[in-house]
Amino acid sequence: MKTVIQRVSSASCTVDGNITGSIETGFLVLVGFGLDDQKETVKKMADKIAKMRIFSDEEGKINRSLKDVNGKILSISQFTLYADTRKGNRPSFTDALGGERAVELYEYFNECLEEDGIEVETGIFGADMKISLVNDGPVTILMDSEEKK
Repeated sequence: MKTVIQRVSSASCTVDGNITGSIETGFLVLVGFGLDDQKETVKKMADKIAKMRIFSDEEGKINRSLKDVNGKILSISQFTLYADTRKGNRPSFTDALGGERAVELYEYFNECLEEDGIEVETGIFGADMKISLVNDGPVTILMDSEEKK
């Protein structure tokens, strides 16, 4: 499982001209799943993201969590995080999980965040989404479940 977490002051997702999810302060999380990902991995990653402290405190130190700032998450499925660019100029996505299993893990990821007390807005899995955001900082964190082993 791979994620890109961006601290934002606002973010939204539009599909076919309709807003499917919109947040103010919080995280835009791009999330992709690999062929070997299981619910256990998804739960660990969601818990880590929910507790991540990357907002500034009163002293300007990055020390506050989403809950501390009443932040939300805009969660966007993103299979292209598994792009393999080692050969040629056209990326391969053979390591990306697709189909019903990917949908199941994406929905489970969002449920885990909500169980951690985080309000989650989403895009539409597999849709052609247009994402708008104002990156705050900028602060961008890459997380890969392979690094957690």
